[in-house]
Amino acid sequence: MSNKKLHFGIIGAGRIGRVHAETLAFRLPESQIVTITDVNREAAQSLAAHCGIPKIAESSEEVIADPQVEAVLICSPTDTHTDLIVEAAKAGKHIFCEKPIAQSLAKIDAALAAVKAAGVQLQIGFNRRFDANFARVRKAVASGEIGAPTLMHIISRDPGPPPISYIKVSGGMFMDMTIHDFDMARFLIGDEVEEIYTTGGVMVDPEIGKAGDIDTALIVMRFRNGVIGTIDNCRKAVYGYDQRVEILGSKGKIETGNCYPNQAVVSGEKSVYQDLPLNFFMDRYTESFAAELKSFTHAVIENQLTPVTGIDGRIPVVMALAARKSYDEHRPVRLDEVNA
Repeated sequence: MSNKKLHFGIIGAGRIGRVHAETLAFRLPESQIVTITDVNREAAQSLAAHCGIPKIAESSEEVIADPQVEAVLICSPTDTHTDLIVEAAKAGKHIFCEKPIAQSLAKIDAALAAVKAAGVQLQIGFNRRFDANFARVRKAVASGEIGAPTLMHIISRDPGPPPISYIKVSGGMFMDMTIHDFDMARFLIGDEVEEIYTTGGVMVDPEIGKAGDIDTALIVMRFRNGVIGTIDNCRKAVYGYDQRVEILGSKGKIETGNCYPNQAVVSGEKSVYQDLPLNFFMDRYTESFAAELKSFTHAVIENQLTPVTGIDGRIPVVMALAARKSYDEHRPVRLDEVNA
């Protein structure tokens, strides 16, 4: 790799914006943040001071127009993503955008068309692909180590639900939570899902149901290659962030469990136990967040295809729409029913 640095402008100084800014500032010498903006100016000022960012822009337009900015990091709310992708692409900037690109396929397609027309790089923030445990599962499948895969089970449960105000605008559990699992399903098996069946309900908080969403679901997926997969979701697991995968193959199986703050086990007269798993994604996926930005930076500098493309961002949205349609209509739904 060359000694060139990639100069970033960041849009959004919230929770995920802080994670990415800290990675760029303190862990990725190939990058340099030149400017940042947020509708909450105090948040932008605080993060700029923390990360040594020299300029606080008044708006996203100012970030995108800055001649020093080569790549734009979009960490703003979902409903801003497509407009910002289009604006950045037209300005000739490379783009890293958090998921989902949008809740509308038409908006996603418009954004991807702008990226293609401009010839810039785009990567979507599906960070779990870069987790060492899940990468090992993918390797076992891709190499044939466990033979031909037949069954896959993904467990993904949050320690607690987000605020109702977030649920009302997030697009629902399938779009804001399960979307990571949809991406993992494709990534781990290495094939596309053709049909989804969903059952679920409101078992955590009645207010979630009043907001038009559900908080617990089981999703069954049939892949084109015949593999059957399940996703087990819940908005609340009292013991912490539950992230597990198991894949059964013709020659064996591979599984990965939760991550813990330590490996200590306490053995007593009546029980054997250990501390609870890491409590949420900020702790569980720290290294994967860093790895995805490193991958994006190297791809841009070396003029290579990003590892999580715009199409990789579009397909999980199709899956989320199919999952909701299945839940609403109490039937299996083929992805081509919603992939328009």
